Amino acid sequence: MKRAVYAGSFDPVTNGHLWMIREAVELFDELIVAVGVNPDKHCTFSVDERIDMLNAVTRGFDKLRVDMFENQFLVNYAQSVGANYIIRGIRTASDYEYERAMRYVNSDLFPDITTLFLLPPREYAEVSSTMVKGLVGPRGWETVIRQYVPEPVSRKLLQMYSTDV
Repeated sequence: MKRAVYAGSFDPVTNGHLWMIREAVELFDELIVAVGVNPDKHCTFSVDERIDMLNAVTRGFDKLRVDMFENQFLVNYAQSVGANYIIRGIRTASDYEYERAMRYVNSDLFPDITTLFLLPPREYAEVSSTMVKGLVGPRGWETVIRQYVPEPVSRKLLQMYSTDV
């Protein structure tokens, strides 16, 4: 069985993340989308909220499950769930440099786990969770973010930040 892990903080889930998920789920027998918990990183949404948003936007993918991991390297988590592959997105040159180095570290730890890089289309290349959160606040933000996040995430952001809701 070909099993892959696609991990991130997903704080919040973006259309770029969803593109990665759609592509990866077609390549494998099972895709595990894993929320990584980094205690040093301040997140806007709780782990449960991020898992709920991921479950909402991935309904209908029968070869996919959402999970979480904390206090371990991604490659160790992948090994613990029997994954043969780690999926990583490359949006920028700095992403590539970082992910290339991590691929070699992962290979040193578990040579049987392959890291695959996916390059999103241009419309998602600059979309990040940090960018989305940075758009919240100025007049009209509610409309602007809709082009960068799936509908359930947009609703969650509106619920959390809108003064009119």
